Amino acid sequence: MKLFGTTPTDISPIPSPDNERSGSFKSRFFNHYMNNQKREHKSSHGETSWCFSQVKGALNDDITDADVISCVEFNHDGDLLATGDKGGRVVIFQRDPNSKAANPRRGEFNVYSTFQSHEPEFDYLKSLEIEEKINKIRWLKRKNQAHFLLSTNDKTIKLWKVSERDKCIEGYNTKEETGRVREPNQVTSLRVPSIKPMDLMVEATPRRVFANAHTYHINSISVNSDQETYLSADDLRINLWNLEITNQSFNIVDIKPSNMEELTEVITAAEFHPRDCNLFVYSSSKGTIRLCDMRSSALCDQHAKLFEEPEDNEMNNKSFFREIISSISDVKMSNSGRYMMSRDYLSIKVWDLHMETKPVETYSVHEYLRTKLCSLYENDCIFDKFECCWNGNDTSIMTGSYNNFFRVFDRNTKKDLTMEASKDIIKPKTVLKPRKVYTGNKRKKDEISVDCLDFNKKILHTAWHPLENILAVAATNNLFIFQDKF
Repeated sequence: MKLFGTTPTDISPIPSPDNERSGSFKSRFFNHYMNNQKREHKSSHGETSWCFSQVKGALNDDITDADVISCVEFNHDGDLLATGDKGGRVVIFQRDPNSKAANPRRGEFNVYSTFQSHEPEFDYLKSLEIEEKINKIRWLKRKNQAHFLLSTNDKTIKLWKVSERDKCIEGYNTKEETGRVREPNQVTSLRVPSIKPMDLMVEATPRRVFANAHTYHINSISVNSDQETYLSADDLRINLWNLEITNQSFNIVDIKPSNMEELTEVITAAEFHPRDCNLFVYSSSKGTIRLCDMRSSALCDQHAKLFEEPEDNEMNNKSFFREIISSISDVKMSNSGRYMMSRDYLSIKVWDLHMETKPVETYSVHEYLRTKLCSLYENDCIFDKFECCWNGNDTSIMTGSYNNFFRVFDRNTKKDLTMEASKDIIKPKTVLKPRKVYTGNKRKKDEISVDCLDFNKKILHTAWHPLENILAVAATNNLFIFQDKF
């Protein structure tokens, strides 16, 4: 049985001027075109103003650990937004059709489906608890009316099918309406079952379970551009899976030394190239990124390219914390496939795949924390894993920080914004004011001291709509939706 059908997705026809007054149609088309042009102009010139759209989740201060959001991911057309939490749940939000059809468009989402993806388990052989926390969610491209996504905790990956049902079958011969099976001698006549309409129901069913392939904790999953295979990475190994086969995977990277005392680095993130199905990259705790080509050998222990920033002689880089803050927590390929970016503790670096020697762009995220590394080490915040993401056309990037701050960098103008996902701005259309952190003695209005930052409030997970300026920002148990000013 094939995983995907071949039914094409429905394509809504463009309204014909014959069905409505030509002048009205032309006017609406012109307004829609000009609105899109303005959005593109703002995006390309760094003039985008962001405003609040929605917030999901309880706004009280009584937060349970199971409700903390652990991953956020848009699907390929941006109509669905999935979140995973530490309780093993996956919540899928759907774009409101009215907000999408509005002029200008609005980024409003409603709950579409909620299901329990993973349960807590216990490994009796190793006496280890396997928590249910969702580490990553990755969408597959849509090929029929159903949606498919991969979700993973530390050990097990699951393929979920999310589909709609608005019809049911009644009039079975061998069972009653309650579901109880009839005795054969009670069937006195033959009936033809009929299809009846019913209230719309969204079902999430597990289609595949990929287990028992990772000794260490899974930190990454990435779907290949061929939509037939995907990779999963843990601390020391990367495996290649076929979406149809659950009992076998191929080990394509293995950095485990024969003697674990010789271990010097671990794998922190991995991702496939968006277009070339034979290429993938993985980052390490040493601050390096390796590009591998699966055409060269079955086991990609020898990389094709090594991306590493050259060391300088600055005293800061020789500090006790140098290795910790240089560890890469996330790596993302650009949509074009020409660039990739890496996130370490203090900065984001953009790399050209054609140049290994140094990054082409470096953006400081919170350099003011360099003087606070000792206290951040003591409270373990220095080990936080911040993610990063591209916008749809690779002109801007986003990542998170502390105090519920998140940063947006424009690659063309080199302008950057610091904004806050705060409960104080939950009025629709409220424009986000840029925030600034000062480290000196004189504080300007609307600036916040670095000593007043709340390190318990952190933005680790963010996502950018693939086609529009809509941001999804996870702040503890709340999901904030922001969009460009409308």
